[in-house]
Order: sequence, then structure tokens, then C-alpha cells
Amino acid sequence: MKIALFGINTGPCANPSVAASVARAAETAGFESLWTGEHIVLPEPQVPPSPVPADTPFIDSAVALAFVAAHTSKVRLGTGIIILPQRNPVVLAKELASVDVLSNGRLIFGIGIGYLRPEFAAIGAPFDHKGPRSEEFLAAMIALWSMEKPHYDGRFVSFKGVNAMPRPVQKPHPEIVFGGHTKEAYSRAARLAKGWFGFALDPDGTAKCVADLKSACAAVGREFDDLEVSVTPRGRIDLETARRYADLGVSRLILLHRGRDEKGVLDFVRQTEQDLIGKL
Repeated sequence: MKIALFGINTGPCANPSVAASVARAAETAGFESLWTGEHIVLPEPQVPPSPVPADTPFIDSAVALAFVAAHTSKVRLGTGIIILPQRNPVVLAKELASVDVLSNGRLIFGIGIGYLRPEFAAIGAPFDHKGPRSEEFLAAMIALWSMEKPHYDGRFVSFKGVNAMPRPVQKPHPEIVFGGHTKEAYSRAARLAKGWFGFALDPDGTAKCVADLKSACAAVGREFDDLEVSVTPRGRIDLETARRYADLGVSRLILLHRGRDEKGVLDFVRQTEQDLIGKL
């Protein structure tokens, strides 16, 4: 079981000195990876289904991961998640290739399709066809990362006669993880990714998602054991509960810290090292 930390770009960790301190401490403690969250903008006033108040700070994922990469040497760096249909895939491919180069090949590209209409509207991105656009954007990014002469001709993005350097350190491209709790999300993970990421799930909810992931893998002829399942648990977690997740097929727990300041986050890191890391 891999133990990871969620929120390296938000809350207290939106402060650069705190992010650097937490990143170093997490790496020393044995955390496998550090993960960002993402919202470019949030509705104000907060209304459902917006997850947090609009004044919650979110440092851009690529910027945050490049920053903490400079303060660490081996911990992996995940976007958990980037809302892909809100982005220009050519620009994003450049940004994430740069993160992978600056971190010497430590990037995990976590993808979601988004759900907040006001966020899409503010960005000027259409809210319809989010799934197909995401799949096409990902294919275009992989073309830029891996083809000697990149080209792509799709419904939503097309290019040829261009190139983008540097390429990612990881070959053929960084690890891809799809998030989401829908049939379509499970299918995208089974068809297009190394892994799947479920957020705020208890063991019962995880069991249901795992069953659906197994069905999605079977539908495309993929072995479920080949899919890496990551979960951010709902609520606090102890060793016994962590083992329940492992028994369900979860291979990475991405823990959401509850610290309100630097000390609180560092205490969480130290407590996790003591309670979980090396015992699973």
C-alpha cells in the first residue's frame, strides 16, 4: 500500500514556505507521492455542488508541483485532478512536460472532467461533451509527448507541422490516472489510464466503485489487477481501516490532511508516518 498526501497546493500549503516544509517532511517520512487539487475559479457565494468557499486558495497544479519538486528529490507528484476539458491541451502538454523534466520524471497526470458550470462559464469552456473532449485532449497531449513528428486530427483539436520540446522524462509519457465516480469514468480509467482515483470514499463506497471498475476492465479485456486504484478516504483512518481498503484492491491511499496551519499539517505527516507508513 502506497501512502500519499493530498492538498500540497491548497489551504495552509498555498503558502510557499509551508508547502516546501510539508513536502520535505512528507518525503522524509516515506510518503510515496504528493497531490494537488484544482479549481481555477469557484462560485461566489458558495452553492452546491461547489466543494469549498470561493476564498479557498488553490495554487495552479503545474506551478505548485514544479515548486515542491525543487524542494524534494524522490517523492512522486500528482495532479489530483486537473480538469482537462477546461484546458488548452497543447499548452497543458507543454506545462506538464516541463514539470516532468524539472522533477526528473516524477509526474503523475491525474485527470477529471469537472462538474461546476460556473467554472466552465468563467473560463469560456463549453460544458457539453466534456468526456469526449477530455479523451481527445489526452490523445493530442500524448501525441505531442511521444510522436517524433506530432500530429493530431480530431473533432475538438487538430495540429500538424509542429513540435514541442522538451519531451517528458518518462517514456512514452507520464503515468495517467482518471478520477470520477461514474460509469464513464470507470471506462476511461480501464481504457486509457494506468490508474483510477476516487475521492472521499468510505470502504463501502470503495467496494462499489471497485466492482464497477472490475466490470469496466472486463468490458475492454483488461485485467483488473493491472489497474492501480487510489482512494482518498472519507474521514480519519487507522491501520485497521487502511487494511480494509487494501483488501478491497486499493493500492494507494491519498490522505487529506486536516491541518489548519503548518504545525497541524506537519503533525499529520508525523502521525501518519507513525501509524501507517511501513506497516501496510
